[in-house]
Amino acid sequence: MAKIGVILSGCGVYDGSEIHEAVITLLALDRAGAEVVIMAPDMEQAVVNHLTGEPVEGAVRNVLEESARIARGKISDIAKIQAGDLDALFIPGGFGAAKNLCDFAFKGPDCSVHPEVARLIRDIVAAHKPLAAVCIAPALVAKVLGEDKPGHELTIGTDEGTAGALASMGATHITCPVNEFVIDKQNKIITSPAYMLAGSISEAAEGIEKSVQALMELLD
Repeated sequence: MAKIGVILSGCGVYDGSEIHEAVITLLALDRAGAEVVIMAPDMEQAVVNHLTGEPVEGAVRNVLEESARIARGKISDIAKIQAGDLDALFIPGGFGAAKNLCDFAFKGPDCSVHPEVARLIRDIVAAHKPLAAVCIAPALVAKVLGEDKPGHELTIGTDEGTAGALASMGATHITCPVNEFVIDKQNKIITSPAYMLAGSISEAAEGIEKSVQALMELLD
């Protein structure tokens, strides 16, 4: 049974993992017969009120603890996970991917990536194991691999501003509709727009489910 790592970044679209994307990913992987290894960094995060979309002043939560809500408690600190423990890696989106796993939401191309997240991404790709990222998560992949794998292909959909930022970090952006995915066969990287473009959960699901299928096929 293939072991697929899933990196979460909290719980909730505005300050953590996009819950629909995370659950769709976990469901699709389970249906594909994979053993899912869920992980998140053990770090503090700022909190956003999901009713108003506004930051909650002074409120701080823990990314690993918040991610455990989605994982139903079965989750590991990413620092304890090695590339050798996994056959592939999947990163759902949500603002947590751009605020907690990295700070792309605040610094754009000048962002930095959480060191344990960067380590695992780099090691997975170096081992020629498949990596998938959806929604805004390809931004952190672009930052990590920009120097090691210049020109690697990925997508965040059709947004020209974000696409330009990814290109400045060393990636080659490919425009992609919401229900499809982009695959960089040389580097075994799969990306799909999900809620960067999706207007409904079913639209997000189509691209994510296809990405999971493509990920599993790359294991053969």
